[in-house]
Amino acid sequence: MTQDVYLTGITTTGTPHIGNYVGAIRPGIEASRDLSTQHFYFLADYHSLAKNEDPDKIVQSTLEIAASWMALGLDTEHAYFYRQSDIPEIPELTWILHGMTAKGLMNRAHSYKASVQSNVEGGNKDPDKGITMALYSYPILMAADILMFRSSKVPVGQDQRQHVEMARDIAQRFNHHYGETFVLPEAVIGENTAVLKGLDGRKMSKSYNNTIPLFAAEKRLRKLIMKIKTNSLEPGEPKDPSDSTLFDIYKAFAAPAETAEVEQAYADGIAWGEMKQRLFEYVNDHIKPARDTYERLIADPATVEAELQKGAERARELSAPFLDRVRNAIGIRSLG
Repeated sequence: MTQDVYLTGITTTGTPHIGNYVGAIRPGIEASRDLSTQHFYFLADYHSLAKNEDPDKIVQSTLEIAASWMALGLDTEHAYFYRQSDIPEIPELTWILHGMTAKGLMNRAHSYKASVQSNVEGGNKDPDKGITMALYSYPILMAADILMFRSSKVPVGQDQRQHVEMARDIAQRFNHHYGETFVLPEAVIGENTAVLKGLDGRKMSKSYNNTIPLFAAEKRLRKLIMKIKTNSLEPGEPKDPSDSTLFDIYKAFAAPAETAEVEQAYADGIAWGEMKQRLFEYVNDHIKPARDTYERLIADPATVEAELQKGAERARELSAPFLDRVRNAIGIRSLG
């Protein structure tokens, strides 16, 4: 029986927030302890270039994301933990895959279509105004990330399913032309994975500037939680937990019995201020031990860098020979 290979990446475009934690980091760390499968976790710094981020912001984000995984207990002895840009085989494979990717497939990418629609709705004569090739071919780079390590399972949110399906399409086309080379990946959509709302009630996202940083200091964490949007129901009035950002966040962190207690408190009409304080205390207690480790790592970037270099060295033991195999398949070979 073939061993399953899981792959997870986070783009280095900001500070990790509690939505990242419950949606990707926490389940990823739990999975990293499963010795019956292989796991790859990477910092997608090349992907950040598609958004034209500030260079200093990319560096800082890389440090913060790496320190978060490490502080929360990622098993880097078993799992592969690396920075995308430390694996030179990935951009080379990206170019090779361009030769197997139909332009029409890229035209259907959600991110590209959304940018075109925004231009059209904004009255721009050029529907491609401001759209870089990095944004346009983003799914090909993601395909290279996935296919390089022969990933069979890719845990993603519903909004990323299309990219995994595109990687599968590209791999099938390559295999058809050059023989069985790539594993066909499957998207793993966690049915129980929480998708948290942010301070304003929309999906928690760096794009909306409505996030709660995962390792915010206690005072800032409390201040942000107190800002979470609620309705105007008074203390004593029953409240609906199914339409409450506060409840959703609490549920994502708490055990079922604790969640049931808070559900009853909603039925009993808990005041919003009291609920916010309860949420702050619970999340703070949950995060505090890892926060102390995280702050030490942020103050010691050389330790984080050493861990990433170690991970890259291990990953390249796989990527270098596999790329040689790909190059041989397409006819880029030694002449003697």
